[in-house]
Amino acid sequence: MLPDQLPETDLTRHRRLRDQGSLDRADLEAILDAGFVCHLGVVVEGRPLVVPTVYGRDERQLYLHGSVASRSLAGGTPVCVTVTHVDGLVLARSVFEHGVNYRSAMIHGEARKVTDPQEKLTGLRRLTEHATPGQWSYARQPSRKELAATTLLALHLDEASVKIRTGAPDDGDGPDAELGLWAGVLPLISVWGAPVSDPALPPETPVPSHIARREGTRHG
Repeated sequence: MLPDQLPETDLTRHRRLRDQGSLDRADLEAILDAGFVCHLGVVVEGRPLVVPTVYGRDERQLYLHGSVASRSLAGGTPVCVTVTHVDGLVLARSVFEHGVNYRSAMIHGEARKVTDPQEKLTGLRRLTEHATPGQWSYARQPSRKELAATTLLALHLDEASVKIRTGAPDDGDGPDAELGLWAGVLPLISVWGAPVSDPALPPETPVPSHIARREGTRHG
């Protein structure tokens, strides 16, 4: 059983906007579960690279995947993975006080290349099910050749920094409140649309229920 609180390290200590920081592991897991695209930051040949990729997780680690040809997925080096959700624009009475309502997680560690065939399948299943629950058992699963062409990295969730901002602008009790200007939050909500079938499909091919039922539901 993992501890409920995240450890505070030199990399994860909140030095600015500390009131927005969280050490609650449940907040980290909620942020990860609400998305499926992360940004992987890694130094390759002396230069920083930040690569968007999909992810999945279990209780202890994050799984990232890509082509074996990808230089950013070599493994064995320190990485930083970020996941961010924008929930709205915070529009204040002055532009200086404008901001964003958001949820973000930054995970540090050394990425490990998964070589065990069974763990690789398990990680890829978690990744697929994280993005589209039900898809792993519906679609054809990877062949041996496809597995060989795929790199899977595992990153422990032991060292993570979480920040969350909610609520109204911070200048409601300051001098700018006398300006008579509108201030508030412009929410941003992402919703899944109607599934669009591949034109190559026979017209009688139904949309599977695990995909159809997501239409109109919120993402994130």
